[in-house]
Amino acid sequence: MFIAGNWKMNGTVAQARDLAQALVNGLPDGAPATAIFPPAIHLAAVHDIIKDSPIFMGGQDCSSAENGAHTGDLSVAMLADIGARGVIVGHSERRTDHGESNEAILGKVKAAQSAGLGAVLCVGETLDERQSGRAETVVQSQLAACLPTTFDSGSVVIAYEPVWAIGTGMVATVQDISAMHSMIRQWLQAHRPEIADTFILYGGSVKAANAADVFGADEVGGALVGGASLKSDDFLGIIAAAMKA
Repeated sequence: MFIAGNWKMNGTVAQARDLAQALVNGLPDGAPATAIFPPAIHLAAVHDIIKDSPIFMGGQDCSSAENGAHTGDLSVAMLADIGARGVIVGHSERRTDHGESNEAILGKVKAAQSAGLGAVLCVGETLDERQSGRAETVVQSQLAACLPTTFDSGSVVIAYEPVWAIGTGMVATVQDISAMHSMIRQWLQAHRPEIADTFILYGGSVKAANAADVFGADEVGGALVGGASLKSDDFLGIIAAAMKA
């Protein structure tokens, strides 16, 4: 299992340090691979706390450009230099808030690969797309457009996040999760065999209370956790559920 916490745009430096320290102190022996993705401005402070622990750190986004006149952006080299080992790419909030296209996301995945960073590629459908029966088609098109055809370095993890379940308290049924994750696995085996065995994470209002059910679904290899990752007890509870799965 792989458990990742996306802190999104939350917290002060002091709060980031406290949360990171609580996770370091509370991480049980034998915990699954665990990563946290703080806001960019907190990466250095968080790295100071976790650098000698099993927890690793990543960025919430990156630029596809190596450097230059890209005000406000962060290159993969900058992320790697500050201690990041991965980056979230293509989150629905980036797609919606910043109009990121599949083409732009592909560029970011390639950039992460070039720096040896692990990319967590997010895919998922809206409520309208699900209700109209297009959920699987939408996710397949995102996978096809956002994944390179060759993989030189770095790893790629897929995070299935139904857009309608992010931050809403709604969670897809175990049957829905199993069906989508199984489809993603089959698609990878057929079209991107080099990463066919990668983790497929579920994201979308995962909490300690529902984590056991989520982890019981077919082909679920962990979780990309949003709001619940901001409270150490909740996040550690999800890790505990993963250890029992």
